[in-house]
Amino acid sequence: MWYSLAEDCSAELKIRRSTFICSLGHVETMEDAKEFITNVSKLHKNATHNCWAYIVGDRGETRHASDAGEPAGTAGQPMLNTLAGYGLTNVACVVTRYFGGVKLGIRGLIDAYGAAARAAVEEGKLKKFVRTHSYTVKVGYAFNDAFLRHISDMNGSVTASDYTDTVTHTVAIEEGNTEAADLLFRELESAGKIEWSQPQNDNGMEQ
Repeated sequence: MWYSLAEDCSAELKIRRSTFICSLGHVETMEDAKEFITNVSKLHKNATHNCWAYIVGDRGETRHASDAGEPAGTAGQPMLNTLAGYGLTNVACVVTRYFGGVKLGIRGLIDAYGAAARAAVEEGKLKKFVRTHSYTVKVGYAFNDAFLRHISDMNGSVTASDYTDTVTHTVAIEEGNTEAADLLFRELESAGKIEWSQPQNDNGMEQ
């Protein structure tokens, strides 16, 4: 199961006189991630380092990180490992360091950058990220409440509704529940309760 951020967040740690500020942002694409990194780096343009990592994709398939001047493997990768450890995707992370005059060493840097990313993740609010199928369903007013209960029982959601002489819902069903949804909709259609169309793949539903 993958998760993403409900909203951008940040956290600040002081470790042996250095200040580490982790900024986390929800992004949809690599371009979004790069823009977030650029904006945070501009905000902290006088910092000693602005190290970064990001993960994007429905299953976290695209991952990149940079040590941004810190010793190789001491910043970007620990941040990336932290994000992956929480099952995050579609997230960009920048850890800004203001050097306080005390060197941390390789192990100290790895721990510090990982801790900063972890603090920001724990400060934020996560939401589940799943692939869905969308259905268009027409239902009469008399059966509408019962139909909505069926959708709720399958952990689905109504993403749009149009109330005219009948009710037309756009319904998102999690990928793992589509067989059950197909069966239910066929049964309801045979009973004359609804009309429905075949599903189309969505980019994913976050909840």
